[in-house]
Amino acid sequence: MSDTTILLVEDEVQIRRLVRTALEDEGHHVLECGTLKEGMAHLHADTIQLLILDLGLPDGDGIVFIRELRTQFLLSVLVLSARSAEGEKIRALDAGANDYLTKPFSTGELLARVRAQLRHVPQEVATAETHFHFGDIEVDLAQRSVTRSGELLRLTPIEYRLLCAMLAAPGKVLTYRHLLRAVWGNAFVESNHYLRIYVSHLRQKLEDDPAQPRFFVTETGVGYRLDI
Repeated sequence: MSDTTILLVEDEVQIRRLVRTALEDEGHHVLECGTLKEGMAHLHADTIQLLILDLGLPDGDGIVFIRELRTQFLLSVLVLSARSAEGEKIRALDAGANDYLTKPFSTGELLARVRAQLRHVPQEVATAETHFHFGDIEVDLAQRSVTRSGELLRLTPIEYRLLCAMLAAPGKVLTYRHLLRAVWGNAFVESNHYLRIYVSHLRQKLEDDPAQPRFFVTETGVGYRLDI
């Protein structure tokens, strides 16, 4: 058994069995599940080097899932989907997928693509920190909760993804393009006004004085820094 752990998120049991058997025959440790919720739980609980992800899952959009995990984790993502349209492939790759394989597929090609991805993944990849505390704010990524003085805050999905993107590199200046790509995708990297609006939303909800932010700091002409 190798030191590589692969997470397979696929709701079709027969495909899951086929892929798992092929990967285990190559010596990989395989974790598997059939929903995005279970997949995110594995990402927070285990050290994963490669995610193999179906897009058509019962509890959500796989492309949105890729975009969200890209704000929190460093790992390769191989999409395994019946969606063969060029537009779907572009959306997945723009969201942060590393490769895209359409169904039906041969196990030989699947394993070749897995080997290609693992050649570029450092073995020391680890799960991200899941709990943050700054001021009277607590963020628990594993539970997807944000509280202020113990009271649960309601963040929109975009506000939450932006917060996660900034928590991935606290104290570092993140450029407009980096944040736009992480939250909205490559098609929006010039849409700085989106970013200004949602940073303002986070300040309103998480800062004591939104007009003089302590945590969500503007680096004029460059981007933003989460100072915690």
